[in-house]
Amino acid sequence: MLRISTNCSIKRVVSTPPSQLRQLSSSSILFTNDTKPKNSSAPSTDSKRIPKVRLDMRNGPSFEDFLMGRANKDYVTLDPLARARTDKEEYKKLPRWLKVPIPKGSSFHKMKGDLRDLKLSTVCEEAKCPNIGECWGGSDKSKATATIMLLGDTCTRGCRFCSVKTNRTPAKPDPMEPENTAEAIKRWGLGYVVLTTVDRDDLPDGGSHHLAETVMKIKQKAPNTLVETLGGDFRGDLSQVDVLAKSGLDVYAHNLETVEALTPHVRDRRATYAQSLNVLKRAKETVPTLITKSSIMLGFGETDDQVLQTLKDLRTIGCDIVTFGQYMRPTRRHMKVVEYVKPDKFNYWRDKALELGFLHCVSGPLVRSSYKAGEAFIENILKKRKLVANSSILNSVKDMNMETNISFK
Repeated sequence: MLRISTNCSIKRVVSTPPSQLRQLSSSSILFTNDTKPKNSSAPSTDSKRIPKVRLDMRNGPSFEDFLMGRANKDYVTLDPLARARTDKEEYKKLPRWLKVPIPKGSSFHKMKGDLRDLKLSTVCEEAKCPNIGECWGGSDKSKATATIMLLGDTCTRGCRFCSVKTNRTPAKPDPMEPENTAEAIKRWGLGYVVLTTVDRDDLPDGGSHHLAETVMKIKQKAPNTLVETLGGDFRGDLSQVDVLAKSGLDVYAHNLETVEALTPHVRDRRATYAQSLNVLKRAKETVPTLITKSSIMLGFGETDDQVLQTLKDLRTIGCDIVTFGQYMRPTRRHMKVVEYVKPDKFNYWRDKALELGFLHCVSGPLVRSSYKAGEAFIENILKKRKLVANSSILNSVKDMNMETNISFK
């Protein structure tokens, strides 16, 4: 007799010659839920030894459920994203507000050529940003924006929304990258530059010193250029946040990407919600004059209450600027879009963020964390701060002169 347990494990098989097996009727195959240990009086210690994943499998659909067609009806997936998607989503037409013109223009081709000559990568290209033509193609180079991706073009993590290449052991960082990046910025004459990076968990410092060196090189070659750095979480090592925050940059950015409940399903499991908040908090504590910034994507199936709580969490740790954009599936290998959020909803979140006290919020379907609309405002903030600082210095000098004159009299 062939005895099969319904939890898909073979409890006992008695060897039977093929001639006898052919004579077995369907009633000779017994399905049973009996999985008791030989000594029923002794407590089983399987639950202590079996990993949680295997325990979850035991609590899931049985072999009999699959045979009877009950597996899909009676058991619900734990992934909230899967519940929100439908098969029709795959065939939805792209809304008109998400359609953009093809990139073109002399400035666009000039920047692209310089990047190839200096062997530099940009997140604009690697992440297939829809705004690349607008940011690169402007006639005024001082208002153009390029987001240069440092530490190579291969990430050690695999977030489900990102199209950047992944590998556990990417190539070593190019030692000439800081110098080449600074030279490119000098050539373009940019007023504002964003430096971003892939996660490099394979490096002891996560690449913080490489990023800091790049910022310092830019400040040497192009002292009038304002620098924003969109860094990683350095595996939670806050001492590396200090290194980057003290490098002389003007804006410290780190993205939450989504709400807390969806973070494990959207981002790599090594990137946690609390860890990202701690990075922004530490940067502000290290250099209080830094502008801190974060970005949130909509369209993953998040609720309004979850988004509102995320904004409150960012304000609690002193984040100055937040941006909202629509998640757009880069390839069929990436997670599906749950919802195409309408422009009116983006306007709602912009107003809500300003109510909560953010200095600025850029919110729209095509907005990305380094979108140039936000940088014009940040540039103004930084210039005003410098003017205030300079006027304070002048007032201090005047006061000192007056005191000196009085003492001489």
